[in-house]
Amino acid sequence: MKIIIVGASGTMGTYLSNAFEKEHEIIRADRNNSVIQVDITSPVAIEKMYKKTGAFDALICTAGPTYVGPWKNLNDETFRIGVEGKMMGQINLVLIGQHYIKPKGSFTLISGALTHEPQKNFANASAANAAVEGFVRGAAIELENGIRINAVSPTVIENSPQYFPFFPGELPVTMKQLEFGFRKSVFGANTGQIIKPY
Repeated sequence: MKIIIVGASGTMGTYLSNAFEKEHEIIRADRNNSVIQVDITSPVAIEKMYKKTGAFDALICTAGPTYVGPWKNLNDETFRIGVEGKMMGQINLVLIGQHYIKPKGSFTLISGALTHEPQKNFANASAANAAVEGFVRGAAIELENGIRINAVSPTVIENSPQYFPFFPGELPVTMKQLEFGFRKSVFGANTGQIIKPY
């Protein structure tokens, strides 16, 4: 399979790229350090990425900037980081990508446990995650040509210890659990699902 991984130089994206490239053709896309550069906050950049990659079988997104910080610092400007990044960035990957993906292909987006279990400093991420999950459910009943869409929704991951203090009492998701959550989405038959790899 030809799989595009957006966010390929991040913690999750690097791990998934290395795991999947043993079996599939992986196209690494990222804002800075990958073979194909893409800023998901720009629909023009997303379209340019798809024109470079051509037809593909699956897209995985592990990218999605949000604002992390105290509630008192949230305003229209800071909140739009998550709206334009994690929310519209991922939505546009699908809206534009549906014209390039092969029949029976799949999209896998990233949300997170913050949707249902909010933590301090992450109100922006909680809202963006919820929007992404709503989009996945809505898109699943209208995408054509057998195209599937799911979201993987982890809690804090083991390879990001810098975030552990923000998630008191949360048992980190292992990278292997994360990998198999994405495998379920990409290689399974489900659509419109929010996959919790824990």
